[in-house]
Parts: sequence; structure tokens; C-alpha cells
Amino acid sequence: MARTNFDMLLQAGCHFGHLKRKWNPAMAPYIYSERNGIHIIDLHKTVVKVDEAAEALKNIARQGKKILFVGTKKQTKEVIAEKATSVNMPYVIERWPGGMLTNFPTIRKAVKKMANIDKLMQDGTYGNLSKRELLQITRQRAKLEKNLGSIADLTRLPSALFVVDVMKENIAVKEANRLGIPVFGIVDTNSDPKNIDYIIPANDDAKDSVEVILAACCAAVAEGLEERKAEKADEKAAEAQSEEVAEAKPKRVRKARKEEAPAEEAAPAAE
Repeated sequence: MARTNFDMLLQAGCHFGHLKRKWNPAMAPYIYSERNGIHIIDLHKTVVKVDEAAEALKNIARQGKKILFVGTKKQTKEVIAEKATSVNMPYVIERWPGGMLTNFPTIRKAVKKMANIDKLMQDGTYGNLSKRELLQITRQRAKLEKNLGSIADLTRLPSALFVVDVMKENIAVKEANRLGIPVFGIVDTNSDPKNIDYIIPANDDAKDSVEVILAACCAAVAEGLEERKAEKADEKAAEAQSEEVAEAKPKRVRKARKEEAPAEEAAPAAE
């Protein structure tokens, strides 16, 4: 598994926290010192926490479960989308749709609506509509794609949430807490870590900081997916082998019976 190290985090600026006056006292265990009025995060602890989170994410992926990546900050959107896509996981980088987890069936209906529009456009149903009506439908489709396109394959609730900036995405965190979904979060010095199951203390504003942490976590997810593939291949091979053995067994029995038959027939002739 690709592991982070102290130097990688340092170069990416993961150690820069927020202004001292904006700090959350609950983050005190993860603060190393203060410099020019800015808190410095203890990267030795960050390394440990990234490895813990990566191991847990790997296990979730190995079980074939989905991890939803969330981060709507302008500077980190592209990184989140890129890393989540690389491991075929859903993500939210636009506005968090309230009730996305707690009212998941309604969100699924909106996703199905998007699929229905595509279907009707392809089969020519919309061919007789006026330009104005077609434009309205196209705009509606584009809006749905922008907000929900990245979760189109999420057919059931995710098994985990990975959040960048838990303070900004507090609604997503609350929904996950309410449903008992574990939350992995990059937590800065101004945030409250109490509702986060896997805390990664680090700078959540800088693109480089988020990228280096996501790279390590997504590498672990990819490893978990590969192990799942290997396990499935082994299972199939074992099944095929057991079927071959089952088929070969009656043949061996028939062959043994044929060999016994002439011996039995020869016995009366000897008498």
C-alpha cells in the first residue's frame, strides 16, 4: 500500500493550520506549535492518521462497498473528482443536496429522471417537441447532470463518507452520523473533530495538501479493489476445480465397474 511520509506532507503544506484566534480547542492534541499567529499541525500524527484511514478504506473497498467523496470548495473540486473517478467511486463537488443520505430514495428518483430523459431523447420521443420545450428539457438534464451525475451509479447508501473540510460540509457529516455511516475527514485546526470517525489532521484549504492525502487514500482503495478481484478469481477457479472433480468421479466409478465385470463373468466359467 502506498504510504505517506513526513516529507511528502511537509512539501505539500499539510502542516499549515488556521489563525490561532480561529482555532477549535478540540484540535489541541494535533497541534505542534504556533508560528506568526498560525497554528502548525503535528505531521507525525497526521502520518499515523492517514495510514489508519487508508487501511480502513482498503477494507471497505475489498468488501465491494462504495465510499462517497465530498468536497465543494472551489480549489479542491478537481482533485476530488479526479481521485474518486480513478477508483470508480461516487463524489459530490457541487452543492450538497440536503437529505441526500437521509432522504436517499428521493435523490434516486432524480437520478432516474435523468436516465429517463436520456432514454426518451434517444428513442425519438422528444422529436415532436417545440424548440422551447426541448431547450427546457435540455437545461433540466444539464442541471441534474451537474449536481447528480457523479452519483448516478450509487444505487444504495454509501458505506463510508470521505469529507474534505468537515466544517464546510457539516450537513453531510450530520446526515452520515444520523445513519451510522463512518466518516473519514481532513480536519483543519478550526474544525470540530468529535463527529469524525477517522480524523486526518491537515490543511484542508490547499490543493496540494488535499491531493497528497487523497492520493494515499485512493491508492489504498485501489489496492482493496484489486484484492477483491483476486479473491473472486480464486473463488471461480476453486468452483471450476470442484465441478471438474464432481464430473470426473462418476467416470472413475463407471470405469471401475467395467473392470470388475469381466472378472465376475470369468468366475462361473472356471467352475
